[in-house]
Amino acid sequence: RTYLASSGSATYRTAAGELVDLASAPDRKMIELRRREIGFVSQFLRVEPRVPAIDIVARPLMRTGASEESARARAAGLLERLNVPERLWNSYPTLFSGGEQQRINIARALITSPRMLLADEPTSALDATNTARAVETMLEARERGLTVVGVFHDVDLIQRIADRVVVMREGRLVSAGPVGEVEIPRFELQQEVAPRV
Repeated sequence: RTYLASSGSATYRTAAGELVDLASAPDRKMIELRRREIGFVSQFLRVEPRVPAIDIVARPLMRTGASEESARARAAGLLERLNVPERLWNSYPTLFSGGEQQRINIARALITSPRMLLADEPTSALDATNTARAVETMLEARERGLTVVGVFHDVDLIQRIADRVVVMREGRLVSAGPVGEVEIPRFELQQEVAPRV
């Protein structure tokens, strides 16, 4: 819902069994679903500048009624699981590296145990060790019932985390199906080189 759909629908069944079209649902409904059922991880962390990392992660859980103490304890567990050093927990993420910010973002998205996680390149700034930690954390959540809908360009990561793949090019569907049955193109980084004068 960052951009409104020009056509089509995206039907979601809530925990209560209600069918909601995410493309046209009222804003209040979307806020309720984001608070309780849908987590979101983007490539970039956008937060208030003077809020410690542990509080950024804990706040979504506190908004659902959890005590500050229990929310901070769960936040600490996620931060530890995602390999964020404890010395950073009370620091401001606006000063963190891109990889540290992405791990804060993942922890914040998972703290409420959402039913669906929307992920936009959630590991793009992570090294191999921290990518493995993040993927393990998401796979563990998936085993508990989490559905991950994500945009990924790393073919190896897609093959590890996905059940189904949708390949798109320039906003159009190219192919879709189970991960082993769909050819996933490997995207090469294209670099323009300016001619020397």
